[in-house]
Amino acid sequence: MKKLSCLLSVLLLLAPVTQTLAARQKTDRPATTIEHIKSRVAKLGVGSKARATITLNDGAKVKGYVYSAGDEDFVIRDRKTDASTSIRYADVKKIDDNRGHSLARNILIAVGIGVAVTLTAVYLAILRNER
Repeated sequence: MKKLSCLLSVLLLLAPVTQTLAARQKTDRPATTIEHIKSRVAKLGVGSKARATITLNDGAKVKGYVYSAGDEDFVIRDRKTDASTSIRYADVKKIDDNRGHSLARNILIAVGIGVAVTLTAVYLAILRNER
């Protein structure tokens, strides 16, 4: 019973840290403007490696790769069907690149691993002291 109470108290102490990190991740996102969307598309580049998921203002999602980019719109092609869709920058709500983990996600994964290692060490120390 003593082990369980110690473990729960450590978890309760770590809960505010994870909430703070999650809140910080949400507030760090810049406002979505046409210039911001253009820069995100330019950062992705063009070609089959420029994979993205585009969320439009009406809630529809378009997945594929950026085929070409212009001043007013860009073309995204579906990787499976090779069908192209022209999208105006003003119609884009959000762009998610499909390149892997973001920096914030990697930080949260590292913090989670650190917490697991710390909790394991505390639990093992408690076990040793009870013998």
